[in-house]
Amino acid sequence: MLKKSLFQLHWFFGITAGLVLALMGVTGAIWSFQEELLRAFNPDVLKVEVRETGVLPPAELVRRVEAAQGEKVAMLWVETHSDTAARVFFTPPPGERRGQLRYVDPYTGKLQGDVSGQGFFDLMLQLHRFLTIGDTGRQITGACTLLLIFFCLSGLYLRWPRKALNWRTWLTLDWAKKGRAFNWDLHAVFGTWCLLFYLLFALTGLFWSYEWYREGLNKLLGDAPAAGQQQKRGEGRGGRGDPPQADKNAAPLVVDYDAIWSSLQNAAGPSLSAYNLRLPPVGGQPATLFYLLDSAAHERAFNTLTIDPANGQVRKHDVYTDKSFKAQLLASVYALHVGSYFGLPGRIIVTVASLTMPLFFVTGWLLYLDRRRKKRQVKAARGVLKGADDSNGGWLVGFASQSGFAEQLAWQSAGQLQAAGLPVRVQPLAQLTEDDLRQAERALFVVSTFGDGEAPDSARGFERKVLGQPWALGELNYALLALGDRQYPHFCGFAHRLHAWLGERGAKASFAPVEVDSADPAALQRWQQQLAELTGSSTVATWQVPDFTPWRLIKREHINPGSEGAPVYLLGLSTNPTQHWDAGDLVEILPRHGAQAVSQFLQGLGLPADSPVVVDGLREPLAVALASRQLPASREHLVGLHAQALVDALIPLAAREYSIASIASDGVLELIVRQERHADGTLGLGSGWLTEHLALGDSVSLRLRRNSGFHLPVTSAPMILVGNGTGLAGLRSLLKARVAEGEQRNWLLFGERNQAHDFLCQEELQGWLASADLARLDLAFSRDQAHKVYVQDRLREQAQTLKQWLAEGASIYICGSLQGMAGGVDAVLTDVLGAVEVERLVEAGRYRRDVY
Repeated sequence: MLKKSLFQLHWFFGITAGLVLALMGVTGAIWSFQEELLRAFNPDVLKVEVRETGVLPPAELVRRVEAAQGEKVAMLWVETHSDTAARVFFTPPPGERRGQLRYVDPYTGKLQGDVSGQGFFDLMLQLHRFLTIGDTGRQITGACTLLLIFFCLSGLYLRWPRKALNWRTWLTLDWAKKGRAFNWDLHAVFGTWCLLFYLLFALTGLFWSYEWYREGLNKLLGDAPAAGQQQKRGEGRGGRGDPPQADKNAAPLVVDYDAIWSSLQNAAGPSLSAYNLRLPPVGGQPATLFYLLDSAAHERAFNTLTIDPANGQVRKHDVYTDKSFKAQLLASVYALHVGSYFGLPGRIIVTVASLTMPLFFVTGWLLYLDRRRKKRQVKAARGVLKGADDSNGGWLVGFASQSGFAEQLAWQSAGQLQAAGLPVRVQPLAQLTEDDLRQAERALFVVSTFGDGEAPDSARGFERKVLGQPWALGELNYALLALGDRQYPHFCGFAHRLHAWLGERGAKASFAPVEVDSADPAALQRWQQQLAELTGSSTVATWQVPDFTPWRLIKREHINPGSEGAPVYLLGLSTNPTQHWDAGDLVEILPRHGAQAVSQFLQGLGLPADSPVVVDGLREPLAVALASRQLPASREHLVGLHAQALVDALIPLAAREYSIASIASDGVLELIVRQERHADGTLGLGSGWLTEHLALGDSVSLRLRRNSGFHLPVTSAPMILVGNGTGLAGLRSLLKARVAEGEQRNWLLFGERNQAHDFLCQEELQGWLASADLARLDLAFSRDQAHKVYVQDRLREQAQTLKQWLAEGASIYICGSLQGMAGGVDAVLTDVLGAVEVERLVEAGRYRRDVY
């Protein structure tokens, strides 16, 4: 709960205060090098000739400057043996803190010309400290500086990895990542690089923002004042206040520059490097004389003389090296803030860190917009209709889906009803109540059957709780669309049970149930026609199943070399333009026979492989057409057919379905495919085409398939992912999406044969574990010990942890083989949690399966 709250605050403040911090970072970086930049742009003004006679004493220098300017000098900054022009500030006009600045040759007293760009740097400082809106801006920048401390500490907590001592986990950027994952890496890794610098900026920058903070630092770090003295406030060039108000009754200011110069030489000796004289506005007040020695630790390691300007008498002498370390830090606030405390390398590093501040604002916004986009997509997927109608007398559309296809058809059916002007409400079967069915009067049911006659996971609770109930549904008229696979003996078994129960309860079927075998388009068109007749509308255009599009194979990596089992490959596919899919979605791929299989089939048929034929309106060679057709073992009935007749007589190959192993922001659609081999040594059709026959760079026909039943939860919650073998594919896409979203409460249980050869995606998984993006990783390698161990065994061993995670709201996702693994996991869950609790998890959408 704490982590979730911190995350929400982190991104909320980040997308609001982040812009101000980005502006402060850029302007501060520019300001910190203003002297060097101004010298580069104004060499004739800011560079002077070094003379052996040395710089003029203050008395002579001031005399010449005041004579040339016609104004009194208020502040003087002179470097005693460099080619840098001296800076002179004249007495400010009433109500202002500082007068006009002029640059002077300290060796001759000649006023230099105007400096180009000074106004720009003054603007940078105003933006950096006040946003150019005065005290209001100072309050805003101060608040944002406080938030910068929060960002540093909360960001550190949010990305704290399991292996905190592994520096690579903290500091290395994975340049192979793309999209959201890469933006997250930029945000987190560069944030770690800049963490200490940003804390330094914030802790020193607050010195100029808040009086309470400045007073606190003075009390915490300042040395105790000597007896009879008060500690000087505003050290480190940090004092802030209103413009000095001159006392009209005060004595006029008298300055003995020769006496001041004598006192300075006595205090500094021959190693004087620079001095800064600040005169009071009226007489009777002390002047302050800061000076640097050649041996100064940094550009702000000032020694300070508090001096009577009328006679040069020293009232107080503060030596930087005599201070305690903490007091030296207090006097060096500005040097720490700009990095000069650490010399030129420190200034450069701090400036670079400042310039990266916009990176976090930009990447933070990109991550935020990506989350918003995904939420809109979820909403859009459920918002096909113009508006739901909860009134009695409307049409109820109930669906039960395992892979998302039934849900898609339910929404399409609802759209057809609404296009006919009928009010529609769409609900999963799991949410239907007796009142829903009694009040609906007219309903459509679109239900799939899982495996051999079973209800989809989402409808298991409906079958257990509702089917068999003696509800009176005599007023209900319904139509049923049943989805299934005829290779199973109990084809559309769940739909048949639902149809029988509705009939027993008195409901009337508007027409016989429409059975759909593997998305048969003819059956779906018949369903549409029946709906059109039922609603009295004209037949609508046939629902268009998404077309197969060409995707290019750009990567094929053998990821279990040396394994006792069949080879497993990580495949990468790309298309242009890039298409979007959600983690957990599937692909359907049209396989093809290899050239050898086609050649063997043609032997004895007397047909040249290059005979022209037409398939779907396209002209292509016979061999190419046959590669996409089922090739029967017996060919006697095909002998004597010409090429076109042969192709027309053969049935097209059915698509093969695979779980996607990547996320759309990766830029590559990845699959994890095991190469299957039959008893006669021939390769499986789909796996053989993808892993061996299809050449790198060639295209495969593919279409994306939404699998909403295996999508991530809409709300943030822990996840337990269980899979074996190539079932890792679907789990990997979910993990990638979780990592990209910064969700770290992920627990993976993965099983295979031998750890030495079958630890699929080992480096990636262990990297997530090290970075704490994967909170737990439990492995089951069945052949590494005498007694075989499977993922369900590991899950049973961790029964207490399982209960704890579920108590914290975790969802369970299973991907892999139905026989053995999925059944074993289900049995363990039932033993550990009880059948009632398992059914509750299923009904709540917290137990989801993508099994085959």
